[in-house]
Amino acid sequence: MSANHFIRLGALGHVGRLMSPDGTVFARGMRVVCRTSRGLEIGQVLAHGDESTGGRESDGSVLRRMTVEDELLAARIEKNKDQAYGACAKLIASRGFQANLMEVELLFDGQSLFFYFLGEVTTELQGMTDELAEAYEAKVQFRRFTDTLVEGCGPDCGTEAASGCCSGSCAIAASCAAHG
Repeated sequence: MSANHFIRLGALGHVGRLMSPDGTVFARGMRVVCRTSRGLEIGQVLAHGDESTGGRESDGSVLRRMTVEDELLAARIEKNKDQAYGACAKLIASRGFQANLMEVELLFDGQSLFFYFLGEVTTELQGMTDELAEAYEAKVQFRRFTDTLVEGCGPDCGTEAASGCCSGSCAIAASCAAHG
């Protein structure tokens, strides 16, 4: 028997419906380790859902409550994330790019590094983030906010019927990936 949970994930606070395969019910506010389509992530439990999925597939699995060791690793990841943000901001300024760096996110698995920009993601900016990816040995993912803000995320944007969106959260639908 599995248990549904609504979990806040990622730097932008995506809310997903994740399953606890062994049926463990996690308390509201608890930090948990989750497996999603992006990889291993830290999430925060918002609520326990009913056992039905409402015809939807789960967005991933809740693996466990954060342990002391997990919290230590999370602190190290946060430090690396801050260093990546500083390095990226410095390179953007030194090369005169017009994009604004909003956030950098390094997933709990340490293998996926996300740069969130406001503005056009040019090939030159992609090349620069490839350099940073090599420095941090991570896969780089770009998220373009302007297209989503101007054009929306597609049919039924903001509704549960929207493909790939959960609870009406479609803020990061557009993406382009480069591998480091």
